Amino acid sequence: MTQETPLDTSHAAMEAAPQDDAARLRFYERLADSELFLMLEREAEGDTISPALFETPDGTFALVFDREDRLAEFAGQIVPYAALSGRMVVQMLAGQNIGLGVNLDVAPSAILIPADAVTWLQQTLGQAPAEVDAEIESVTAPRGLPEVLISSLDTKLATAVGLARSAYLVGLTYQGGGQGHMLGFVDAVEGAEPALAKAAGEALTFSGIEAGALDVGFFAASDAMAGRLARAGLRFDLPQPDPAGLAGQGPSAPGRDPDRPPRLK
Repeated sequence: MTQETPLDTSHAAMEAAPQDDAARLRFYERLADSELFLMLEREAEGDTISPALFETPDGTFALVFDREDRLAEFAGQIVPYAALSGRMVVQMLAGQNIGLGVNLDVAPSAILIPADAVTWLQQTLGQAPAEVDAEIESVTAPRGLPEVLISSLDTKLATAVGLARSAYLVGLTYQGGGQGHMLGFVDAVEGAEPALAKAAGEALTFSGIEAGALDVGFFAASDAMAGRLARAGLRFDLPQPDPAGLAGQGPSAPGRDPDRPPRLK
């Protein structure tokens, strides 16, 4: 029996509750976070790729699969492909009037996502919370947050490998009045702040909470604030890369370098 993937699980939950907006959002979040195998028309040329496009009565679709063997099963032969994150696939296709066929004919999570939904997902992924710049008066344990948000943050931060050491979810009171919640990152890698802020924003958005705000902050472990976060906050430990597994490796294929996304041809 083929092992169920996170995309299969989230798709099944969405299908079981068609009126549940939160279940649908979680499926799209898993899609964005998954590594996908995009079928190509021909081998990549440097950073330029040509997705294999399929015309249907419902529009034009590129095809992705969340496992290499699923791609092979669908194609029935050796075909070129690019391994990309779901968010990178969406970023490339948005605004091109191209939809996304996911795991077609080979998995229970098979679905056709129309072009307008691809564009919506790309826009949703572009949202990010504001970084804290107000003076903080007190730090407390988080209160009144729904469990779905805690679970979403836990799942999201598990994908941020090596971007920070840890994060703490806390309640805040600001000088001059005002209260809120903050996700404070400790020892973030230099330059990773925008990606971490986006991850926090996506967790909030895809948790299905219609009204809510979550600030983000970045602190060194030596900062006094880091100690206050540790005493009051809910801790998330971010996974760290295996140094041995990284030795001698570097981006060598389209999509492996997030700073150089592939181009469509």
